[in-house]
Amino acid sequence: MNSKTAPCSNTPEGERPEAAVTLRTNLKPGDIGSIVNLHGVTYAREYGFDHTFEAYVAGPLSEFVCSVSRRGRIWIAERDGKIVGCIAIVPVSQEIGQLRWYLVDPSARGAGLGKKLLHEAVAFCRECGYKSVILWTVSSLVAAAHLYESVGFKKVEEKPGRQWGVDVVEEKYELILQ
Repeated sequence: MNSKTAPCSNTPEGERPEAAVTLRTNLKPGDIGSIVNLHGVTYAREYGFDHTFEAYVAGPLSEFVCSVSRRGRIWIAERDGKIVGCIAIVPVSQEIGQLRWYLVDPSARGAGLGKKLLHEAVAFCRECGYKSVILWTVSSLVAAAHLYESVGFKKVEEKPGRQWGVDVVEEKYELILQ
């Protein structure tokens, strides 16, 4: 899949529809910086995370982009040439994939894009033959936890601590596929 239109519009009839959101898996120049920026700005505004969160995103993201694996993929959601969401699967082992960098810009929320991205990622994991998918999040991301649980993820671990300038409870979720 290189690019396709995601059915993510719920515009009432008679109103001008928003521009279509497209998903692509091919990276373009500027994408990595845009993904890091989206994470940094959104998490600072919504959860009070500091600048160190951007480094937390940027380091592993650059490693992922520089490695080549048929068992890893990133999806970029775009609207009018602007990145409005992303999600990735990173291979941890032959049996385990990790969901990373899952975020929908606040301007694109509420129209099903988050579900679409999550379903694409889980379907990819099934196609790759992963036995399970893991992810790490924080307890303050309640809406995301509901999405994870809606596709079968279960919380398996919690770790309270201080990260990115705030107190957090990190949570590990797992989805058993086989």
